[in-house]
Amino acid sequence: MTMQRGRLLGLVMLAALALSACGFHLRGSDGSFNLPFATLFVTLPDASPLAIDLKRNIRANGGTEIVSARAGADGVVDVLSDPDKTRGKTILSLSGTGRVREYLLSYTIVFRVLDREGRELLGPTTIALTRPITFNESQLLAKETEEALLYRDMKTDMVQQMLRRIAAVKPVLPAMSVVPAAPAKP
Repeated sequence: MTMQRGRLLGLVMLAALALSACGFHLRGSDGSFNLPFATLFVTLPDASPLAIDLKRNIRANGGTEIVSARAGADGVVDVLSDPDKTRGKTILSLSGTGRVREYLLSYTIVFRVLDREGRELLGPTTIALTRPITFNESQLLAKETEEALLYRDMKTDMVQQMLRRIAAVKPVLPAMSVVPAAPAKP
């Protein structure tokens, strides 16, 4: 019986090794994306936490350089609504005594992607993230820390979603001039 168990364990290990060696993984699942631009400009303020995270992730991919001027960029991530200014917190539920039991945190961005000539490659795109958070007055400091962690998690998720959408953009290729073929002689 132990010989069969050892053989079965060996087969399972061999199958796991074969599957891991094939190199299969979801595109972008390791946090890297093939962005279609050599240079990119992001219209968020440099001090914005989202801008810092987005630029850091773009630089980490290695294929795209972040530029400081719109004029020198192959692509522009044009942020139409800054999520750091529009993030929200609304009451989700109340207790029987009318005290807040849960809040709903929200983090939303609207952005578009333009090419060097200002053509829209990705129309206005909204990413809206929400997270519920329970509330307890006796744990006020812990809940404030939890809220900050949830906002940071949403920011990280938003950056990854933005990168996936930017990576899916197909730049418009310049029109090639076509020279008509000479008529064939009979």
